[in-house]
Amino acid sequence: MKQETVVSETRIEDVARRRLRSLRLARGWTLDDLARRSHIGASTISRIETGHRRLAIDNLAELAKALETTVDDILGDDNEEDVVIRPTRRSGWNGAVQWPLTRLHDPSGRTVAKMRIPASKKRSDPQVHPGRDWFYVLQGTARLVLGEREYLVEAGQAAEFNTMTPHWIAGFGGPVEVLTIFDRHGEQAHLRPFGPTDTKT
Repeated sequence: MKQETVVSETRIEDVARRRLRSLRLARGWTLDDLARRSHIGASTISRIETGHRRLAIDNLAELAKALETTVDDILGDDNEEDVVIRPTRRSGWNGAVQWPLTRLHDPSGRTVAKMRIPASKKRSDPQVHPGRDWFYVLQGTARLVLGEREYLVEAGQAAEFNTMTPHWIAGFGGPVEVLTIFDRHGEQAHLRPFGPTDTKT
């Protein structure tokens, strides 16, 4: 049991070293750049990254802060995470259907969903909320109403707009399937009214 614990700790430390180095390089920082931000010597950081120095918790905390991340994120075990998201169909108002493609409370603050929106000639009540919405048309044509303006967005096209403008989306000539990204305001305005999940896909 003791040997297994040592192996596990070594693997976690190896993962942390790789993450520290990757985060530094992703920012285009040299060892000296990170040293200035973390108040840890460049030679010490180099030895930590290469495994020639133990990764002390106080050093890890300073490095995580300088790299704008957390100790938990650096030490997190990727093997425990289920990376596959299995969308579940949810029915909504006016015959719309959605499949959430991000996890609940995603740390990015964004919600990604696939939606099937039926055609409608009659305008529904427009939505207004802070932020911006974005969608990409997978199949069909979307009728996008922004204030007094109206746009037809076809398959292979995308739209992005300020959501303080009253807006409404429906299928044009038939249902439309879109891939959409909402911030928290958009998610609350457009997805929260959906009902419980159902078993159909």
